[in-house]
Amino acid sequence: MRVAIFNNQEFSTLEVVKKLRQLLEIPFFALDDECPEIVLTVGGDGTLISAVHRYENQLDTVQFVGIHTGHLGFYTDWREFELKELVESLKLEERCYVSYPLLEVEVEHNEGKECFLALNESTIRSLNRTLVGRIYIKEEFFENFRGDGLSISTPTGSTAYSKALGGAVIHPSINAIQLAEIASLNNRVFRTLGSPMVIGAHEWIRIALESSMNYVITFDSEVIQLEDVRAITYRIAKKRIRFVSYRHLDFWDRVKKSFIVD
Repeated sequence: MRVAIFNNQEFSTLEVVKKLRQLLEIPFFALDDECPEIVLTVGGDGTLISAVHRYENQLDTVQFVGIHTGHLGFYTDWREFELKELVESLKLEERCYVSYPLLEVEVEHNEGKECFLALNESTIRSLNRTLVGRIYIKEEFFENFRGDGLSISTPTGSTAYSKALGGAVIHPSINAIQLAEIASLNNRVFRTLGSPMVIGAHEWIRIALESSMNYVITFDSEVIQLEDVRAITYRIAKKRIRFVSYRHLDFWDRVKKSFIVD
């Protein structure tokens, strides 16, 4: 089995990585950072998200396992003291997995189009003044938006920034994306729904923008600045992320432990 280890550089994490390497004995496991079957991430949710972007061109063939060295995460199922149990589970012949939706972001600008993926969310803001955009659902005009920005999240991302903006928490078995406003301004010219919207897999969101502006666009923790953006389209991606599910924890149990009880 070809395995890659992706980790942050915290001291506690590096100690866990050292122990993990010792447990991945040859010949059953082969460390392969270029073409792995399994990516073991050691750190937290941020580390796993970075790993997804590192291997986003191989998502059809790669499965992820998260080992967290801090607090319980939404993507990391194993603790640092469970390494032996984890390695033994990877030796099982029939490996099961669960898959979650990803967000596809298509950016149109004067030089063409660029596509990006996000596991949690993407946001759009104007760099030097209020963001103004015409929002379409599929091909139908829906509303004029004016405000600080917009956030579009996946179901797993609904527990992050989207939740802070008043969005709903969506179970990852639902193929949907959620649009949430960031400090919208409402008057007689610009009127918005004012509530987060959940868009199904058969629909998409298109935001037509003023092309003379400079914009800051995020994809999870990645940040880019672009000039002359004409429009951005958001939809459920064809690619999905897959997690090895020997003990994938229940989503609502994660939500409860993260926000309600310790």
